[in-house]
Amino acid sequence: MKIALIQMDVALGQVQVNQEKAKDLIDKAITEGAKLIVLPELWTTGYKLDEIDKMAESENGQTIMMLRQIAKDNQVEIMTGSIAEARDGKVYNTSYAIDSAGTIQAKYSKIHLIGLMEEDKFIAAGNKRSTFTMSFGKAGMIICYDLRFTELSRALALDGCQTLFVSAEWPTVRGMHWRALNIARAIENQMYVIAVNRVGKDVNNNFFGHSMVIDPWGEVIAEGSETKEEVIMAEVDFTAVDEVRSKILVFADRRPECYELKS
Repeated sequence: MKIALIQMDVALGQVQVNQEKAKDLIDKAITEGAKLIVLPELWTTGYKLDEIDKMAESENGQTIMMLRQIAKDNQVEIMTGSIAEARDGKVYNTSYAIDSAGTIQAKYSKIHLIGLMEEDKFIAAGNKRSTFTMSFGKAGMIICYDLRFTELSRALALDGCQTLFVSAEWPTVRGMHWRALNIARAIENQMYVIAVNRVGKDVNNNFFGHSMVIDPWGEVIAEGSETKEEVIMAEVDFTAVDEVRSKILVFADRRPECYELKS
């Protein structure tokens, strides 16, 4: 399956500008034959948290409806990355999985909010993980800071997920962690990790790019640059997960009775 990672800069707080840019990059990906398209975190707004409530949209808002229409018109699947979602009087950092009929198959609101960026002061935390099945099999979504919490990715693997999608605005100062953690999640869970990060900068951070496709053996099969806006294309054989899991029986050899954790 040909997939496309949309690695883009984000104009802080300029929703329409970002929507138009993303649409152009998605059109390029479709022209190049992509059947699965993946976007980064908060790509419509960036971390303009002091005004995030004014820019937040419902799942029936302009951004998700635009992506649903693109998916339907072009028979492609889209992992939306995340947007600021208005729901129940709060704002959530939420990702959606859209199938090739333009239907929302799942949504996930970021569970772990990063105090370092004061996200927790402006955004409400999600409280449940999300799994879904599309043409490439069963998958799960996480967002940026979630990557540091091994329990969440392992729980998704135990739920049967064979692919983990990661959307992020990960800064350059912690770039080494981005690569190491994504690769580790792929190896330890014997799953594909498809991770899309933004590039560029805002008032507080430079962003690391290096969007990646990692196979269940831990091999990086596609990776973006650190600074360039680009569509990163990769050919992915999702059936490789079963082969890798049959070689090293990580899940069968687990000893969960020894892993009890304090809450």
